[in-house]
Amino acid sequence: MKILVTVKRVVDYNVKVRVQPDHKAVELNNVKMSINPFCEIAVEEAVRLKEQGVATEIVVVSVGSKACQETLRTALALGADRAIQIEAEDNIDSLAVAKLVAAVAKEETPDLIIMGKQAIDSDNNQTGQMLAALLDIPQATFASEVKIDNGEAQVTREIDGGLQTLAITLPAVVTTDLRLNEPRFIKLPNIMKAKKKPLEVKTPDELGVATSSNITVVSVTPPEERQGGIKVSSVEELVDKLKNEAKVIA
Repeated sequence: MKILVTVKRVVDYNVKVRVQPDHKAVELNNVKMSINPFCEIAVEEAVRLKEQGVATEIVVVSVGSKACQETLRTALALGADRAIQIEAEDNIDSLAVAKLVAAVAKEETPDLIIMGKQAIDSDNNQTGQMLAALLDIPQATFASEVKIDNGEAQVTREIDGGLQTLAITLPAVVTTDLRLNEPRFIKLPNIMKAKKKPLEVKTPDELGVATSSNITVVSVTPPEERQGGIKVSSVEELVDKLKNEAKVIA
């Protein structure tokens, strides 16, 4: 069984994001970058399936500039077997990414595709769904538990009313939620081994995919700064402020 996992290079989740002065994008110069947390969970799940004897090969793929090879090496250190970089601009839209991954999937013919449910930079939460539609295969999103048995995946997902379990036939696309697992710490020997694992570079032209976008970013602005709270000395003062200052009660 072959598993294809997508990974993305994003601003590290511990970094406070700053907007460029011209408000065209987020500042990336001299900013720590890392693997998208949801993608890391996806890699971990694939590795666990391999450790269980369910999977035999894990292929990781990333779309972006040469810098994303560092992210692919991280995934290889986590336990993936080989990597594919699709050389493209870092800011292409979700549909273009889905088309590129779909082209790779058609070449690799994986039994299961595992993706993070969203990237923490764009928060679009749509590439996995688009990929499943392009490949015309089943999908199960926001997975908190995955079990593979007899050519079928049982995926438990959290919904407003509790838990929902879906049974989908393979091949299929599964997107991961935070509670699916906790990624392992990468040991130094695995980092060294990852440098020797195969990493192939492909281009959109080789895959026969056009990456032009109909989406234009008009402006990027930081959220408004919140004012500090105040303490009130009595319920009466609280009601007065809610009524006359905040005007949230009549």
